Amino acid sequence: MEYNPDQHSLKCPKCGHGMNEVSYGDITVDRCSHCLGLWFDTGEADQLKARWMGDAVDTGFADEGRKWDSVEDIACPRCHRDMEKTSDPKQPHIWYETCSEHGLFMDAGEFTDYKHETLMDRFRSMIRGAR
Repeated sequence: MEYNPDQHSLKCPKCGHGMNEVSYGDITVDRCSHCLGLWFDTGEADQLKARWMGDAVDTGFADEGRKWDSVEDIACPRCHRDMEKTSDPKQPHIWYETCSEHGLFMDAGEFTDYKHETLMDRFRSMIRGAR
């Protein structure tokens, strides 16, 4: 759904469509209505990672999310400054964008992978490496 400030909490930094608030208990994140990427305000990703079934908010498929990896120059949906591309220190194959002041954006499927570190992730990290 195209971004409409009257209907959406934020504009997706990857595809430009509207983002809708989705809640898991007392944590509310923003999910894109088109690419299903997730915006986490500072600290929300770690809080949700620690919760049982917290990945339920990540309804997108990783294959679809990887299609958006090539999008460069991502702006923070809060302050509109360029976000830094980074990877998870424990799982360097997971690449996402961060704003030091406001939070981070993960493509569809990335949060589920981030939440569930496995032995296969360690092998995948050796192959793909850091961004």
